[in-house]
Amino acid sequence: MTAPEVQDYVGFDTITQQMERKFLKRGFNLNVILVGESGMGKSTLVNSIFSTHLVDSQGRRTAQEVIRKTTEISPVTQTLEENGVRVRLTIIDTPGFGDHCNNEGCWIQVIKYIKDQHAAYLESELKPQRARIIEDSRVHACLYFLNPGSRGLRPLDVEVLRRLTEVTNVIPVIAKADSMTTEERTLFKRRVKEEMSFHRISVYPYACEFDDDEDRMLNASIRDLVPFAVVGSEETIDVDGKPVRGRRHGWGVINIYDETHCDFVHLRNFMLRTHLSDLIEVTAQRHYEQFRTSQLRQIKEMRAQAAAAAASGSGMAAGPQPPSAPLPHQPMTQV
Repeated sequence: MTAPEVQDYVGFDTITQQMERKFLKRGFNLNVILVGESGMGKSTLVNSIFSTHLVDSQGRRTAQEVIRKTTEISPVTQTLEENGVRVRLTIIDTPGFGDHCNNEGCWIQVIKYIKDQHAAYLESELKPQRARIIEDSRVHACLYFLNPGSRGLRPLDVEVLRRLTEVTNVIPVIAKADSMTTEERTLFKRRVKEEMSFHRISVYPYACEFDDDEDRMLNASIRDLVPFAVVGSEETIDVDGKPVRGRRHGWGVINIYDETHCDFVHLRNFMLRTHLSDLIEVTAQRHYEQFRTSQLRQIKEMRAQAAAAAASGSGMAAGPQPPSAPLPHQPMTQV
């Protein structure tokens, strides 16, 4: 009679399967904001990335339409499912941004919206009886559209990129890249990289001390492509008997899935196939954490000032009242 085998298998390696089952049940949120002037193909590009019609264009369709006086915020939320994975996708358009001769302050509403989502998450997080799963409306990525006719960063681009990179993950793209020759596109990319370096503008993806060699190589290849020269299209065109998604011109057809024509495939793969989880993680650990620290520091300072005023005998009326609840994010008069 043989002795029974000892069962050495423990089983903690199944945690990934357990996490996957929970994740598939719950799904996840992805929030993307589109920043750029009207006519840059923002809606068309995001519809192309997700291969479905998600948002309608908010831009003017005729020259007679009145230009919006201020930048508006227009979020649209839809639930998508692919191979059992469910995503609650919110696309935030910004009609009116950069459409005036004087665009001073056109970024204020954009920055305010992003910070307001951080504030809403912080408020939910600090409630005495908070929800087990907090609805995440924080902006995970910002597609910033560069005008191909500018041949570089304009003063407005520099100012807005500086402010946006402080609060969210910015991915710059060259809009309507089929309006440029390949030589013009190469020169445009080189100039934008030089100007971002000069102005110390750091866009996503960021260097991380925990990256391994594979991560560093992947991120280096992505930085070589930034800004992505993109073309979007919801139209299917027949080319040599094969249907392709693209745009037809007098000189030929642009196939958006052809990597020699534009960077659309690289952008889509970057956002959805290699860095989707990282976009969400960096939003929580970098941008939201900075906002959270700033807000809690303000609360601490206000309470210290109130305590000092009370100790000096001047009473609470002499200083700011200590908040009994977390300090709400205030609407910004100056960003």
